[in-house]
Amino acid sequence: MPTLRALLVAPLATTLTTALCVLGTTRLPGEEAPSAARTALARLVTDGGAPAAALLAEDASGTRYHTAGTTLGRADHFRAGSITKTFVATVVLQLSAEGRLGLDDTVDRYLPGLVRGHGNDGRHLTLRSLLSHTSGLFNYTADTTVPVPLTPDEAVRTALAHSPGPLGTYAYSNTNYVLLGLIIQAVTGRTYAAEAERRIIAPLHLTGTSFPGARTTLPEPHSRVYTSRGRDVTELDPRQAGAAGELISTLADLSHFYAALLGGTLLPAAQRRELLSTDATLGVYALGVYPQRLSCGLTVWGHNGHISGSYVRAATTPEGRHTAVFRINTDALTDPSLELALLDAEFCPTSTRPPPHAPPTPHAPTASSTPAPPRTPVPARALRPSRTPAAPSASAPAS
Repeated sequence: MPTLRALLVAPLATTLTTALCVLGTTRLPGEEAPSAARTALARLVTDGGAPAAALLAEDASGTRYHTAGTTLGRADHFRAGSITKTFVATVVLQLSAEGRLGLDDTVDRYLPGLVRGHGNDGRHLTLRSLLSHTSGLFNYTADTTVPVPLTPDEAVRTALAHSPGPLGTYAYSNTNYVLLGLIIQAVTGRTYAAEAERRIIAPLHLTGTSFPGARTTLPEPHSRVYTSRGRDVTELDPRQAGAAGELISTLADLSHFYAALLGGTLLPAAQRRELLSTDATLGVYALGVYPQRLSCGLTVWGHNGHISGSYVRAATTPEGRHTAVFRINTDALTDPSLELALLDAEFCPTSTRPPPHAPPTPHAPTASSTPAPPRTPVPARALRPSRTPAAPSASAPAS
């Protein structure tokens, strides 16, 4: 079984051999084929080094499914990485709406004495700081000197062995969401997975979405997935990611989830406003989602997921009326600008203006670099958002 340092890496280059790009499109009756999005998807294979790519887009005109490269099934299950964070954040915001916790409550209120040592102090950290990655807590997946943590307590201990960064400064850290998972359990008496199942997955009928726990295999159907060096990592231990990135899902489920979340189905108006507030990070990251400004001036919201063998990006318009989810079956994309190009092609198909110079999509900090968006991601064993050069980067706060 590969270790976490091998699993959660986002290398800048890939040694995968790109096969001849094969394009496929599924269209419902009456649909127009968005050739710009189809062409941009193909570039993830021809220029980005992915063995295969798939895109599912939905809006008022219907549903479109495109593939490029070797075959990926429309109903395939895959590891969604840090998209898990949006599910966890949604549960926390629902608990806030119910008055069972407050976003400005301290971590210590729910996990007394847990966050202590080396300058770390849960008495000074709020739940909001965890949700927005402004706690300063060290990213546990960036520590390659210790055995791979397989439990939340081990992950937290790994992080607390390091001094924190500045409180109030954005720095992507998987530790934040591991703690939020523990807080959900402290408040409800049930795991974050159980709460997400009953609050999100079951009500929305997300039949292809699950939290695998210790299960190392993917449900059927699924395609094979590979590291940047072409090694098959279809099976892995998801406990290494936990509340920061263990989710398994499908393209259709993620499209439905983000449409419901932004459309107001899952959160009251006040909590939806909290969800989209980027005040704490100066526009880079909100609470479990992040904004991406496109060339036509439209801002889409969503998250990415980056875990060994898989990269996925979900985005939707502010009211959830137009969604797009794409995935590749490798953890490496050699040219991050291709992600933004694909989002532009889907959401701004008639735009002729070049993409604006925007902040990179949120990305996770690594052991060797300071997380200051925008920046180019560097290799690390961390779950993190990948980035596209323009917007809080495509993986800029992300996993």
